[in-house]
Amino acid sequence: MEKSITPDQIKKNNRSLIYHYIYKNRKVSQQDISYDLRLSRPTVTSNLSALEKDGLVQKNGQIDTEFVGRKAAAYSIVPDFRIGIGVEILQKEVKMIAVNLYGEKINRIIFKIFFENKDSYFKNVCDKILEFKDAIGIPDSRILGIGFAMQGLVSPDKQKMIYGKILSCTGLSTASFRKHLPYPCSFIHDAESAAISELWVSPELSDAFYLSISKHLGAAIISKGEILAGKHGHSSTIEHIKMQQGGTLCYCGKSGCMETLCSLTALLSENESMDDFFENLRNGESSCAKRWDIFLTNLAKSINMLHLVYDTDFILGGYLAPYLCDDDLNLLHEKIKLATPFDEPADFLLISKMPEHNITIGAALPYIQAFLNTVTDS
Repeated sequence: MEKSITPDQIKKNNRSLIYHYIYKNRKVSQQDISYDLRLSRPTVTSNLSALEKDGLVQKNGQIDTEFVGRKAAAYSIVPDFRIGIGVEILQKEVKMIAVNLYGEKINRIIFKIFFENKDSYFKNVCDKILEFKDAIGIPDSRILGIGFAMQGLVSPDKQKMIYGKILSCTGLSTASFRKHLPYPCSFIHDAESAAISELWVSPELSDAFYLSISKHLGAAIISKGEILAGKHGHSSTIEHIKMQQGGTLCYCGKSGCMETLCSLTALLSENESMDDFFENLRNGESSCAKRWDIFLTNLAKSINMLHLVYDTDFILGGYLAPYLCDDDLNLLHEKIKLATPFDEPADFLLISKMPEHNITIGAALPYIQAFLNTVTDS
């Protein structure tokens, strides 16, 4: 026998529908809500009053209409009703960002600090997080949590590093940070974090292979709008696929890995910045052009191999993404065509739509999404 829907469930459902309608449309009138959701004006009015009282929505000016007479009041959500903080832990620095419920940047800082698997380091980072929070005037009650983007593999519950060779942090627990912070904390693999940002700005994205091309190489497989973790938590760790005999030693202890051929460490010379390299490349500097050609050749071989396994869109992200142009994609595709047995168009090669701050923002987004999923439950 089917259970009937209770009045309380109907009330909660209406509240949720109205909040998410406002969230999606940014700025709406009562009439818009009533018409599009097919709810009575009294129902809309009472729910808006309750949401406004709880601090979730606010009056935000007026709606311009083509009709003569008094303009309708506009409603929007309160974007910073709750915020998430993303922190990227790197060998020589830490990046952090605060984002609102739209995933938009509130503030961002970078500070230099060498990673050490010691309590003094964790306390120092947490003190910086607290200073960062205070500087933007956000009370503790509005912080959803801290996501730490890490260069390594993370346990399914997001609380422990199960493989952290780059920072020598295998076994590290979020407890090392939580003991100094009054907020929920979680780890996230940096490549997965970047892919989550990509999904956020492209909600229509269903299937793709996301390549995070930064100082280190990383990847994430997107299937049906979700990140695939795999049976043992190391799905899409393409950086450790062996591409050649011998060659440069990878941080995993083996040589010839994709990491050693397709990361920015393989492209840039010591102490060379991305800005300097691409400025010289675009100005026709021959040594940069030669290095770029070798890099794209190795990247093309890698993408072709992966594309033969998973015939889907490939998104080029990471720190490389902001520097790429259509000519680069065309050259990369020409190199792929030389390796592939299929005559396929270049439409599967894409540049990330979120090339800036994607890792730090992506680390905060799971907290934002979880809040949005349950915001009107109470």
